[in-house]
Amino acid sequence: MNKSKRIKIVFFIYIAVVIKVIIFKYPWEDLKAIMDTWERGVILEGLDTANFTLFKTIKMYIDYSYMLNSFENLVGNVVVFVPFGFLLPYIHKKSVKFPVLLCNAFFFVLGIEVFQLFSAFGAFDVDDILLNCFGASLGWVFFWQWERIRKRPADSMKN
Repeated sequence: MNKSKRIKIVFFIYIAVVIKVIIFKYPWEDLKAIMDTWERGVILEGLDTANFTLFKTIKMYIDYSYMLNSFENLVGNVVVFVPFGFLLPYIHKKSVKFPVLLCNAFFFVLGIEVFQLFSAFGAFDVDDILLNCFGASLGWVFFWQWERIRKRPADSMKN
């Protein structure tokens, strides 16, 4: 199996794990119970619990850091998308360009958040979009640094 195919497999496994951890994080019985309540009124209740105010959740985590698992939530929302930014340029060549990568990350994360909004399998939070896209951006920076090191001529490494 060639390197390109291995990277694609790793990326798709990563995407499956992200979807499992973020969307389908609850046991099947709990998800089934949530699905049993799906009707228009219940789905629209998601709008009441959604956070559409940028930095609201981040500020809450900072203000109540002594009480909540703030560090885990903030850092986790960033770290979970670092592999996205690192791996996507290897399988989608246009994502080597930062704006393309950021758009892909944004729409993927937005899809997850909108699904959470209308499915009640989580809560829509605009801060999650910001943090996840920041994580993908960090991954892209790591990608570029890795490629710079990898493509450096052997003579320059001796100095």
